[in-house]
Amino acid sequence: MAAGSDAIWAVDLGNYSLKALHLVSVGDVVQVIGFDHIPHGKIASSSGVSAAEREELIAISLRQFVQRNEIEYDPLIISVPSQNSFARFVTLPPVEAKKIPEIVQFEAAQQIPFDINEVQWDYQLMSDPDSPEKRVGIFAIKNEVVNSGLEQFEREDLQVSYVQMAPMALYNYLLFDRPDLVSSDKRATVIINIGADSTDLVVCTASNVWQRCIVMGGNTFTQAIADAFKLSAEKAEKLKRTAPVSKYARQIFQAMRPVFTDWAGEVQRSLGFYTSSNPDVRIVRVVAMGGGTRLRGLLKYLTQTLQIPVEKPDAFKRLGIAPGLSSAKFHENVADFGVVYGLGLQGLGMARIESNLLPKSMARSMAWAGKTKSFIAAAVLLLAVSLMCLGRVGWDKITYAKQESTRAKIKNVVVQAQEIMQSKDSIGQKEASIQDQARKEFKLFEYRDLVPKLQEMVISALPNAKNNPDQRALYEAFAAGDIAKVMAVPRNQRKQLFITHISIYYADKLASAQFNKTALSRRDQMSRMMGSDESSLYDEQMMAELESIYGKEYLQAAGMLGTSQETAKETGFVVTIAGYSPYERYETLLDPMGVETDRNKWGFVTRIEHLDQFLGLDPNSTPFELYSRQVDHFVLEKGIVDPSQEMPAGVGEIQFIPDPANPQPRAVGMMGFGGNVNGKQILVDPMTREEIGAEPILDQYGRPAVDATGKARLKERDHWFTLQFKLLWKTGSETAGAGTASGQTSTTGAGK
Repeated sequence: MAAGSDAIWAVDLGNYSLKALHLVSVGDVVQVIGFDHIPHGKIASSSGVSAAEREELIAISLRQFVQRNEIEYDPLIISVPSQNSFARFVTLPPVEAKKIPEIVQFEAAQQIPFDINEVQWDYQLMSDPDSPEKRVGIFAIKNEVVNSGLEQFEREDLQVSYVQMAPMALYNYLLFDRPDLVSSDKRATVIINIGADSTDLVVCTASNVWQRCIVMGGNTFTQAIADAFKLSAEKAEKLKRTAPVSKYARQIFQAMRPVFTDWAGEVQRSLGFYTSSNPDVRIVRVVAMGGGTRLRGLLKYLTQTLQIPVEKPDAFKRLGIAPGLSSAKFHENVADFGVVYGLGLQGLGMARIESNLLPKSMARSMAWAGKTKSFIAAAVLLLAVSLMCLGRVGWDKITYAKQESTRAKIKNVVVQAQEIMQSKDSIGQKEASIQDQARKEFKLFEYRDLVPKLQEMVISALPNAKNNPDQRALYEAFAAGDIAKVMAVPRNQRKQLFITHISIYYADKLASAQFNKTALSRRDQMSRMMGSDESSLYDEQMMAELESIYGKEYLQAAGMLGTSQETAKETGFVVTIAGYSPYERYETLLDPMGVETDRNKWGFVTRIEHLDQFLGLDPNSTPFELYSRQVDHFVLEKGIVDPSQEMPAGVGEIQFIPDPANPQPRAVGMMGFGGNVNGKQILVDPMTREEIGAEPILDQYGRPAVDATGKARLKERDHWFTLQFKLLWKTGSETAGAGTASGQTSTTGAGK
């Protein structure tokens, strides 16, 4: 089984090209941080390519891949073709959980149509662990297929951690990226992956998968052209790819027509066999993938033959692309990335099927190789400690014998001290009471200078002339109030974060501390301006304001809020920052990804994560560090500055624009501003008076334009954000609770 990693390289090495994705997971989000698509010099399975030449073509592509990418730090998962593979789902008799491996071993020997010693196999429990019915999937592939695939990577010194069959990777892709297509066991979606030599046909339902390999692919069409026109395989392949614009297009497609018919017929017969074996399942859609989908007319012909909708994905629904990668180049090869997408999900521990066909001997060798250094270090350390202990015992014995007279003197002094202490017990009790009272009085003044310094440190991590020297002139002009110089820089290129709210409060138990609700929305402000007399709304807003000032821990101690369960005594501070930015790539000012090694590209969060480097301090002397980036301890919300939507309070300044076409004033009802006005309100920059709110895009008829989903299209300007995180106070003590009264701050309207 695959254990989830933070990042994974997934590689599909086919006969036409090498496809690779570098994926990383952050919570439930999967993101592409690298990809590659390297066509071989020739099609490796062409009739004119020898076995030795095929190995050399694949080796050249692998070397290119290694040279262009850093792959030595993350695990590697590869696919093997579906030929000579086996997948079967069986229901086990009711047995105890500990006996399942033994029963599966017996079932595998009965079900796998090859000698059990000639295959690599694995199984996976498909039903719920608590379900009385135990349904397992058994997956197997011949040893020579796995070994052949691994040898290609071993020659380039690449260590493979997982091996999976291509059809199972496609099933994992569909369940994760398109759950709407596999939501039931009664409705099936078919993935047809058209490769160079073969076509993988995978029928997918919510809890089952069925596969078949059709030994016809893109090379079959190429061979038909080569036979018809008496051409070499290379020229026939080129003619096939340029057929739509060739003056011989009709003759080319006429030569391929028998292959179209045979291929579609094989697909139809395979699906017919599946539906006859599963009469209660209805096939509703076909998803076509692979390089063969580029052949013009193939998918249309398949739709007409099967009478089932056929779609070719042009994007992945749940896969994000990291900043800096070419989105256009990635989407150009989306149809080729289905297998590696599914492989990457398995490596990240987010796949439905996690069987691993890596040979057991190789897996054990990798495990022991990783532990060898630890064993050696532990043995050396144990030997050194033993020798040191033995030497110390001998030295202490000699020293003890020499200090007999000294011990006698010390004993006499101790007896005298005990007598004196007994006589002072009554005085000591009174003194202790007085000291306790004094400590309580002075605790109110502890840490009073810590929070201002902490706030100064947080603000220093925002964009400024020191952190972003390329816009030093902009920051100096802004500080001097020189509007002309500020506006000389296009607004969407100004690397600025305008802070509308910042709050910091002390937490005695950081793990259980809750984030304050300080970033009140503009809509809430409008409601208060209208004078709402709903007591419940007023109470909620009052408690939110009290929490922003005093902190939840303080209100709980005062009995105004319920107490939470006892948590770890980790002291620290909860920080909330809200504001907006004119910069079009404002995310890079807040929390850019993958820039830890390049300090010039750090954002605000990156500097907080690396406070020791940012402040130029020794890591052991840095008083604070980011507590965690888990969702309970780190929240970053962001969106478009749009007055009609929820966003932090204090963003911009409302400006009224009269309507010149209708100067007659009218009364305003629910606007909340009072008076007689006729026009509209917009949000503007308080300094430059530039409009910062989003504006609807109008179509040719002057109506608001919408996208394909019916959502209004907007001209985006500034963007808002709300960032909440926790800072661990590394030098704080468990008795620092007195800081809750003085150790907090709440500031609104700060600008940067």
